Amino acid sequence: MFALKQRPETSDRELIAAVLDGSEAAFGALVDRYKDRVFRLLGRYCRDSVECEDLAQDVFLKVFRKLHTFNHDSQFFTWLYRITVNAATDHLSRASSRRLRLVEDTGLFEHDDRDRENPTTPLEQEELARVTRELVDQLPEKFRTILVLREFEGLSYTDIAEVLDIQLGTVESRLFRARQRFKDALIRQHPELLPVADAGARGGRR
Repeated sequence: MFALKQRPETSDRELIAAVLDGSEAAFGALVDRYKDRVFRLLGRYCRDSVECEDLAQDVFLKVFRKLHTFNHDSQFFTWLYRITVNAATDHLSRASSRRLRLVEDTGLFEHDDRDRENPTTPLEQEELARVTRELVDQLPEKFRTILVLREFEGLSYTDIAEVLDIQLGTVESRLFRARQRFKDALIRQHPELLPVADAGARGGRR
């Protein structure tokens, strides 16, 4: 029987085996281990915290029902992320909504040491975050999702490939295209927010 106070080193594999053996405590431990990450990821798609909680419950219900299909050929959290992303995008589709919530401090994807030497004010940070939400919201769903997973969730290319069930080369090309679309939209709509070097290079073109 799975102990209520599991060892800190208890692996996902051990917890999953215990759940499949009928342990409710093991499933509770699995939920506790990943609920914050699931809720945070859902928060990229939903503005309402109650909505996020409902979606998180749906996600873990699906996990419980489908856990017997998980065959350990990938990490558990990437399998869980796939279910979470699918639940979020299905929800957006049902609601006929294309809004994506991003709450990063600056919102821009690439920074260098010069950015750190010239910190932005809280008001500038708020404006950057608003622009990021606006621009990413305009991207097609597949580009928005891959930006969220890479730039804001920090997943590796390999993990993203597992979450989205696509090839590693597809991850690389799709992410490149997503970043390029974001930058193109930034140039068109908010050139004043471009880094100095980029703005100067663009202004020098003939």
